[in-house]
Amino acid sequence: MRFGKAILIIAMLFGVCSVAGVARGEDETGQKCWLYVGTYTGKTSKGIYRFDFDPGTGKLTGKSLAAETVNPSFLALCPSKNFLYAVGELGQFDGKKTGAVSAFKIDPKSGDLTLANQQSSEGAGPCHLVVDAAGKNILVANYSAGTAAVLPIETDGKLGKATCSVQHKGSGADPKRQEGPHAHSINLDQANKFAFVADLGIDKVMIYRFDGAKGTITQNDPPSVDLAAGAGPRHLRSIPMGRRPMSSTN
Repeated sequence: MRFGKAILIIAMLFGVCSVAGVARGEDETGQKCWLYVGTYTGKTSKGIYRFDFDPGTGKLTGKSLAAETVNPSFLALCPSKNFLYAVGELGQFDGKKTGAVSAFKIDPKSGDLTLANQQSSEGAGPCHLVVDAAGKNILVANYSAGTAAVLPIETDGKLGKATCSVQHKGSGADPKRQEGPHAHSINLDQANKFAFVADLGIDKVMIYRFDGAKGTITQNDPPSVDLAAGAGPRHLRSIPMGRRPMSSTN
C-alpha cells in the first residue's frame, strides 16, 4: 500500500492517532525503518504500534505492539532517533489531576520500545508535544487544563520534572467547546526561539519566547494572535524559509 493511503487506513483502524517520524535500526540486511503510531487505547488498541516502513515504495507491513501504554495520542522522536516521547492523555497521573509524558528507549535491533520514565505533563489531557531542535526539552500542550509546559530531557534520554508551566485564561463563543482554554498544540519556530500554542478554547495562538538552556517559555509582546470568534485553532504548520504555499496563481 502507498504511504498516504496507509496512514488513512491506520487512522480508520485505531480512531484518532498520531504518526511519529521514521526511526532507523539494523536487521540482518544492515538497515531497517520503523514507523510508530500513537492511539487512544481501548478494546482494539493497547498503546503504541510499530510498522516496518519501506521509504522507497511507501509500504507499511508487520504491525506489532511496540509498547503497551494508556492513550499515547501524540508521539515525537528525539533528533538522534534513539528515544520516542509520548503524551499520556489522562485526567489523573500519580494521584494528581494531570496527564503524563513518557520517554521510551528504542531498541535498535527490534524497534521495540522500553519505558524509561514518566513525568507529569502539568495539566490534564495532554494532546500534543514537540522536541526542541537541540533535543534538550519537551514542550507539551494540555488540552483539558489549558496549559503548556516544558520538561527537560536528561543526558540519558529520560525526562526531568517540568521546569516551566503556563496557564491560559479566557473562553470562546461556543459554550460547549469553548467554556475555557484548551491548548491543542504547541510548535517551535525554526530558530528554536519562539513557541506557538494554538488554543481552541479562547480563539488565540499564544506566542512565547523559548529559552532552551533554562527550559522556559515566557510571554511575548505581542502575547498572541487573536482569531475570529469560534475559529477554534488546533494545529499549525511551519513553512521553511525560502518556500511559500502554492496558490492557484502560481
